[in-house]
Amino acid sequence: MGILSSKDTAKANEMATDFHFPSSKNALIIFTRNPELGKCKTRLAATIGNDNALGVYKFLLEHTASISKDIKADRYVFYSDTIEKEDVWDASLFRKKLQHGNDLGARMHNAFSELLAMGYNKVMIIGSDLLDLNADLIQEAYSQLEANDVVIGPALDGGYYLLAMKTLYHKVFQNKSWGTDTVLKDTLQDLQASKLHLLKGLNDIDTFEDMQHYQQLKKFHNI
Repeated sequence: MGILSSKDTAKANEMATDFHFPSSKNALIIFTRNPELGKCKTRLAATIGNDNALGVYKFLLEHTASISKDIKADRYVFYSDTIEKEDVWDASLFRKKLQHGNDLGARMHNAFSELLAMGYNKVMIIGSDLLDLNADLIQEAYSQLEANDVVIGPALDGGYYLLAMKTLYHKVFQNKSWGTDTVLKDTLQDLQASKLHLLKGLNDIDTFEDMQHYQQLKKFHNI
């Protein structure tokens, strides 16, 4: 796996604006931070070091790619900085784009807006840092959108690991303290007039306390 050189980056990033004809009524968005040493899982790195934190993040990306590859939807990976040509996201299975916006809310809003405008009936975003997320939960969320306006997967830290909707709810992406324990509460407040379904709560992995009970991740720390 390697990040594109500066020579190749501009050309490859044209993929970010390519129009893809929908082949499904469903779209799945995965936001990913480019896995670079010292630039991902920084709270985790404070305890286990940058090398191990990067290893954990790559492991989580592999898990997310594995559970997503057979989902009945057009799958889009939105990179934080640079589109990677050859990585865990197989280009035959995942369409590749760049995130755009000044904060997480703006970036998610722009991704949802773009895909809904392309004609998808159901658009969903999932996190890439949950070992407890599986394909059945993702499919359940799509199914629940038949009878609901919005589906949310609550994260145990007060955020959410999944957001799915059929129309764009602008307020959901505005005036949030992203990365804090108030995000879910404030989002539910925005949606109190909508028909909403909540999935079961899951643990996302941001700190050492979040990861230490997973046997799969023991190899990344000796604490």
